[in-house]
Amino acid sequence: MARSGTRGTRTGRARTRMGTEERRRQLLRIGAELFAERPFDDVWIEEVAERAGVSRGLLYHYFPTKRQFYAAVIRHEGERLLRMTEPDPATPVGRQVQQGLDAYLVYAEEHARGLRAFHRASAAGDREIHEIHQQLLAEQERRIVTVLDAQAAAGLLDGPAPAALRLAVHGWLAFVTAAVLDWLERGEPSRAEVREVCTAALLGALAGARGD
Repeated sequence: MARSGTRGTRTGRARTRMGTEERRRQLLRIGAELFAERPFDDVWIEEVAERAGVSRGLLYHYFPTKRQFYAAVIRHEGERLLRMTEPDPATPVGRQVQQGLDAYLVYAEEHARGLRAFHRASAAGDREIHEIHQQLLAEQERRIVTVLDAQAAAGLLDGPAPAALRLAVHGWLAFVTAAVLDWLERGEPSRAEVREVCTAALLGALAGARGD
């Protein structure tokens, strides 16, 4: 007999009762784990349901299609990244980019699969998924440009022209993404060394944008 609060599934795995939001978060976490390692077509809804200990029908109650499930995973991970790296207004403007980079590296360590799943969306052939990914990246880019503009206004940075600044930040974010994904894959160098490399890359990108 199943213990109180659970009931068996066809696979014999106990199904734990959860609240609506708790169950949704569980499904998104499992989705991130699977989409981090496999392309969209190689992930099966049946496997998601089995790992969660729920029926396929219940999963479809939360996400009517596999495509909507994938979109929800990408949006969830991207929005979590934005929350964790949001600039703190109480932090001196001169430190906000560095603080954001530190937060990004913490996110990468704590949610490595989510980060991989999020960036896999860049190669998705689905237009809607690609747009979700690009919108979230654009918000991250906008934040950094805003902080660097504030530093320039405060006389803390000799900032390049707006178009060149945006281009430099865009290229830097692509570099940071590639560097951090490689770091997660290899497990080296240290977080402090990754931080230094990424910081130096930003300074180099800004210098190049100014024509130094």
